[in-house]
Amino acid sequence: MRRGYLFQSFGSWCAILFLSAACASAGDTKKGASAMTVSNGKQVTLEYTMKLDDQSVVDTNVGGEPLKVTQGRHEVIPGLEKALEGMTVGEKKKVTVAPTEGYGSVDPNAFQEVDRKMVPAEAQKVGAQLEGKTTDGKTVYPRISEVKNDTVVLDFNHPLAGKTLHFDVKVLEVAQATSK
Repeated sequence: MRRGYLFQSFGSWCAILFLSAACASAGDTKKGASAMTVSNGKQVTLEYTMKLDDQSVVDTNVGGEPLKVTQGRHEVIPGLEKALEGMTVGEKKKVTVAPTEGYGSVDPNAFQEVDRKMVPAEAQKVGAQLEGKTTDGKTVYPRISEVKNDTVVLDFNHPLAGKTLHFDVKVLEVAQATSK
């Protein structure tokens, strides 16, 4: 499964959409061929674990479906894509990604205060994830960052905005990408 986040800003609204889509297999490298290195246009199959500074695991595919991405197509965050460049099959690497190369800094303009009546009573808890639609029909997933007497403060930042990410990655395969 390919996992990633799409972060879009439109006016004062920011949308967060978690994408999960199956990837097509790119085929195997031939036996006896020299090891391919990760470079633009190559399909890369990865095993990874992503942690925060406190070493809590945010996401991993170890023991599950490998992640398949095409290098240079920006299918993973920029800091990870840069770190993968030049790696070879079987190579492992620890990668630290600063917020500027990950999901960005926390944007103070991505907070919006709304009337408490607009949020279901059972969801009025700090940290609760909501789902809604913008006026142009886009789905948004804000989190509640504060509950006040008459209002609720919604946070439209990406959940990993402002966080330094720590990856353990292993390249399982590198192959010529198939054209889409």
